[in-house]
Amino acid sequence: MTRGFFIGRFQPYHDGHHRVVEQISQQVDELVVGIGSAGDSHSPHDPFTAGERVMMLTRSLVDLDLVSYVVPIEDLDRNSVWVSHVQSMCPAFDVAYSNNPLVIELFDEANIEVRQVPMFNRDVLEGTELRARMIRGEEWEPFVPDAVADVIDEIDGIERIRRVAETDTNGDDLGVER
Repeated sequence: MTRGFFIGRFQPYHDGHHRVVEQISQQVDELVVGIGSAGDSHSPHDPFTAGERVMMLTRSLVDLDLVSYVVPIEDLDRNSVWVSHVQSMCPAFDVAYSNNPLVIELFDEANIEVRQVPMFNRDVLEGTELRARMIRGEEWEPFVPDAVADVIDEIDGIERIRRVAETDTNGDDLGVER
């Protein structure tokens, strides 16, 4: 049995991520999906909480013929011990999947096999682009699994990301009127 590991911020989980998971599912029996930056939320860069991202992933992965474990992983600002931090939070895994040069280097230094996976339609299937579309009121739903759109609707995520993206004209980001 082979268990893989795939990490991302998933802000939000989108069709590009889903295609990667589908490809990984052809190579492993089980998959640990790490939700990176789990402690970050309520900002334009990271609007969704770890729990909301768990919902997005869990509901999106249910139809795949793959045993999966979704694990929130908080940031650790010490790269030299990041892999052991990840391992302490997750079920044991045999191979990691990433295209991030730092993640690849850290797993390589820890003697864990890393496989790169192709990215899909990166001009649209990229979290920054999808969040910008949400803020601008443009079409974003076709680029995420239906389950993700349902979660974002359930939590009123569009209104949240628009609110946290606002700033006042004098640059004061405390949101307090004077």
